[in-house]
Amino acid sequence: MNLSLFLFLIGILGFILNRKNIILMIIAIEIMLLAVTLLVLISSFGFDDNAGQTFSIYIISIAGAESVIGLSILVAYYRLRGTISLRT
Repeated sequence: MNLSLFLFLIGILGFILNRKNIILMIIAIEIMLLAVTLLVLISSFGFDDNAGQTFSIYIISIAGAESVIGLSILVAYYRLRGTISLRT
């Protein structure tokens, strides 16, 4: 439980401190989602429940889809503007 809290805090700090780099912001969101997944898995093993394990697989698939959509938006933005910098 402490590891998932630590990972979630790293994700929040990464998201807050890297407001100019969109790729690092996406990575920070992924770290937060994986921290939540780890907490669900730990709780699932603690309560001896299979629903938590199924839910964690669902969270991982949603995180993967979010990464694909975010990166495709970045590619489209790069083709339109020529840069992915968030500065105007």
